[in-house]
Amino acid sequence: MAGLTLGALGVVYGDIGTSPLYALKEVFHGGHVAPTPDNILGVLSLLFWTMTIIVSLKYVLLILRADNNGEGGLIAMLALATNAVNGKPALRRRLMLVGMFGTAIFYGDAVITPAMTVLGAVEGIDVYAPQFHEAILPLTLLVLAGLFAVQRMGTGGIGKAFGPVMVLWFVSLALLGLPHVVENPQVLAAINPAYAWHFCMTHKLVAFIALGAVVLVVTGGEALYADLGHFGKKPIRIAWYGIVMPSLVINYFGQGAMLLDNPEGIKNPFFLLAPSWAEIPLFVLATLAAIVASQALITAAFSVTKQAVQLGLLPRMRILHTSVRDTGQIYVPFVNWGLFVFIVLAVVLFGSSSKLAGAYGIAVTIDMTITTVMTFFVIRHGWKYPLPLCLLATGFFFVIDLTFLASNMLKLVAGGWFPLMIGIAMFTLMLTWKQGRRLLSNRLRDDAIELKSFLEAIFISPPLRVPGTAVFLAAEAGVTPNALMHNLKHNKILHAQNLFVTVKHHEVPWVAPEKRLSFDSLGHDCWTVSLHFGFMNEPDVPEALQLLRQHGVMMEEMETSYFLSRDIVIPTIGSGMALWREKLFANMHRNAAAAADFLHLPTNRIVELGSKVEI
Repeated sequence: MAGLTLGALGVVYGDIGTSPLYALKEVFHGGHVAPTPDNILGVLSLLFWTMTIIVSLKYVLLILRADNNGEGGLIAMLALATNAVNGKPALRRRLMLVGMFGTAIFYGDAVITPAMTVLGAVEGIDVYAPQFHEAILPLTLLVLAGLFAVQRMGTGGIGKAFGPVMVLWFVSLALLGLPHVVENPQVLAAINPAYAWHFCMTHKLVAFIALGAVVLVVTGGEALYADLGHFGKKPIRIAWYGIVMPSLVINYFGQGAMLLDNPEGIKNPFFLLAPSWAEIPLFVLATLAAIVASQALITAAFSVTKQAVQLGLLPRMRILHTSVRDTGQIYVPFVNWGLFVFIVLAVVLFGSSSKLAGAYGIAVTIDMTITTVMTFFVIRHGWKYPLPLCLLATGFFFVIDLTFLASNMLKLVAGGWFPLMIGIAMFTLMLTWKQGRRLLSNRLRDDAIELKSFLEAIFISPPLRVPGTAVFLAAEAGVTPNALMHNLKHNKILHAQNLFVTVKHHEVPWVAPEKRLSFDSLGHDCWTVSLHFGFMNEPDVPEALQLLRQHGVMMEEMETSYFLSRDIVIPTIGSGMALWREKLFANMHRNAAAAADFLHLPTNRIVELGSKVEI
């Protein structure tokens, strides 16, 4: 338990743990809110109750209960919600679209968070050595370049250091804030929600605008749920209630106490908390904590991409495993360098954490709102709770999420368009890929020949049988693969054993090994085989096929060949998608990673046979 709690500190709370670097500063930035004593106490009260309601109550108490076989995250929630309404196809389709958009907008958050966090940490230079202001951007880009360059080496070694670094960080947060709270204990009055209410009622429009910055204290709340499968509910809860929230509250209240005595400190209240002897160590520690927070988002982006690929929301990509023991440690080169390019663009385009704050929040609040909506359908249709209870439980959080989202939409022109643009682009790609695959599948099915009747016709006058096993990968069970017909046409042979394999990815995280395989005999040493994987399983086809040995089907690795159909998609004007989307799908299909890489097929035993298909 202690080890898991330590790990949760390092991975789960990296993002939310670095919020004190910029959150309180951004509420007062821009002159909307004057740093008067009443306003400071009102804002602190808002920060405290935002953390309490959204993180402590919504995520830690409610959302963590909605695990999908132990796994969390928006894709796991999407699978739970769509399965809960399986008997309602129209509702299921709408939920799938909403969940896809939530997954797509996550990539916008994965770009903004590392840019904002690392830049916010490096800006400590402005406080301690303002003469080096011009070095902030180059140093930020250098730190980010180094972080993305080491991803291919794996996160195992880095991950082991995450916990201790973040323990030191949270202890430092508390130690920085505590002396100021002791010196000015009146700041503790902000725990009373009346101060938040008074602030909102006194400055209605200003308070509404300020909510766009207040939400920065809960960015990273989604990580609590997303990392559920890695650590479990209890360690995440222990870490939050025992270490993270107390440290954050003490630090925020320490910043508030300092501002009550010195309102001029609003330019960077976090770094001004530190005594002069601690300036350099704090700057180094803040940069390390920012790297940890960024690493957590990068790792999450790899994991989400893998899950999306296996659910058919994105084309196959080259996924490298960086650990022989932990299958969860992966590296996706395309995602890694794609994120890096957009993060560099964000840093250069916005130039400071204050300007980036304008872009921060929209992606987070959209995901928060979607998670609440999905939770309603899970507890109502999956858990069968009474409708009034479901409406009360999720309706309360939905109103709060929607309020924060509406406030953040005011930042659309100031920078909110940036993550939204990334999210919409990713959603378009996902929708195009999903619909394109359906069009391609329908076209192939229209031209398909039933496998059983085809084999019966073949064995009336059988071709030459050669030693070994042929594995034909087919998108749909019971249909004759194009690769088989091409093999018979050109090579005029049939192997001694023939397996017609369909790989099925299910909307559950894990499929147990005993449920991995199902098969039927077609006679003449031919079998149809279905392999079942969850979106967290590793789709290792050769390993799964070894389970056939238990049923008397012997396969020798060096005598097994894998036949794949590599279809070339030809876009046409018709009743499918818009022509530009068909062209986009054709390009994605052409550039998708080979199935051999994704399914762990041995490259020296593969035969690829292709044909042209019009959609």
